[in-house]
Amino acid sequence: MNKRIHYYSRLTAPADKALIAPDHVVPSPEECYVYSPLGSAYKLQSYTEGYGKNTSLVTIFMIWNTMMGTSILSIPWGIKQAGFTTGMCIIMLMGLLTLYCCYRVVKSRAMISSVDTTTWEYPDVCRHYFGSFGQWSSLLFSLVSLVGAMIVYWVLMSNFLFNTGKFIFNFIHHINDTDTVLSTNDSNPVICPSAGNGGHLDNGSIIFYANDTGLQQFEKWWNKSRTVPFYLIGLLLPLLNFKSPSFFSKFNILGTVSVLYLIFLVTFKAIHLGFHLEFHWFMPTEFFVPEIRFQFPQLTGVLTLAFFIHNCIITLLKNNKNQENNVRDLSIAYMLVTLTYLYIGVLVFASFPSPPLSKDCIEQNFLDNFPSSDILSFIARIFLLFQMMTVYPLLGYLARVQLLGHVFGDIYPSILHVLVLNLIIVGAGVIMACFYPNIGGIIRYSGAACGLAFVFIYPSLIYIISLHQEERLTWPKLIFHIFIIILGLANLIFQFFM
Repeated sequence: MNKRIHYYSRLTAPADKALIAPDHVVPSPEECYVYSPLGSAYKLQSYTEGYGKNTSLVTIFMIWNTMMGTSILSIPWGIKQAGFTTGMCIIMLMGLLTLYCCYRVVKSRAMISSVDTTTWEYPDVCRHYFGSFGQWSSLLFSLVSLVGAMIVYWVLMSNFLFNTGKFIFNFIHHINDTDTVLSTNDSNPVICPSAGNGGHLDNGSIIFYANDTGLQQFEKWWNKSRTVPFYLIGLLLPLLNFKSPSFFSKFNILGTVSVLYLIFLVTFKAIHLGFHLEFHWFMPTEFFVPEIRFQFPQLTGVLTLAFFIHNCIITLLKNNKNQENNVRDLSIAYMLVTLTYLYIGVLVFASFPSPPLSKDCIEQNFLDNFPSSDILSFIARIFLLFQMMTVYPLLGYLARVQLLGHVFGDIYPSILHVLVLNLIIVGAGVIMACFYPNIGGIIRYSGAACGLAFVFIYPSLIYIISLHQEERLTWPKLIFHIFIIILGLANLIFQFFM
């Protein structure tokens, strides 16, 4: 309907109001959303008015805010998997590569001269070049990114809810949870959960933990993988069935607050912990990982989703007041996102206390390296938990729009259809939270899968085809863009061997 209104309005001169749509048929702005899977999802203001009036500064912040999200929690782990030096280089290279592919997405409409593409989105461009295959394949990969993000959210919400409850219980009963895991002995403890029991245990703590019935009952009913993921069902499943998620879009500011607080938290911890670095290029030591590791594709998979905004960048830039600045503003936004990832990743990795802990202890969610009793980490988990609980229904709504809207022609065919879809999505999240609560793994698999289409293949293929149609295709351009496609395929394949 929105595209039809734009089309009709262009059939007459701008001064002629004969074909201007009346207000009662104009789609409500609350039905127009943009999202980045692990970033923000929010209502787009004034979308039906054509080009918006946002300044370049606002546009840059919107792109940064949309892209930033929960993938930031796995960046330090990704650097650990790749090696410190290799990790920093990969973040910068992936930032440049995904920026170029995003630039190709922005320019893709201008390559089509036969029709008016003013109101087109990227799926329309894919349909123009690839027909129904382009439309349905873009839908499939978009759903992969959405469902993958919702699974990551469920795993993280289970984690944050568990640690929040554990903090409250330990605070009431004066329990120090750092006694049961390998940790540092200072005022800002850092723990190594993957080391299991074997840390600083004394006889008193062993007797206390063995005989305290209240603690045993708490651990029985408040378990990160066996009970807490199920508790979230009663809270979130009803919210997924709302016809319109416009209420939740009002909390988009929480995403910005959460990221800013994480930056503050990491800075504060780094100042107190100091830097702990040694450089060993190929061989690991007891406490340090080598600078170059063959697990680096795990970081590229995470970064593919961390830099993913290609599905909605055209929509975001339509709101830019000065369209001639789109490429510049996009480049600045990507630079800021890259610097944010580098800042978080480098500070967490460099300040991780080695010794006494090994750098291999850095968790896929770096907040897991801080005990549940840590006040600043507790506040971060509360922020992120509430923010994810508001974004999760928005992602569920977008998945419903894309799937049910295409299959049944109605985004709310019946409460039964919606309930079945939501049960499938929630069930996938619960299963992964119980049996595979590894957010780094989920992010890299879904990132490499959806990035293969939206980031690597479609932008490059569309550019090659358009140049060929205009008889401007040269061998260097062909080889370069085929190389980008090969990188995307290799990125996906290597995820299954690392």
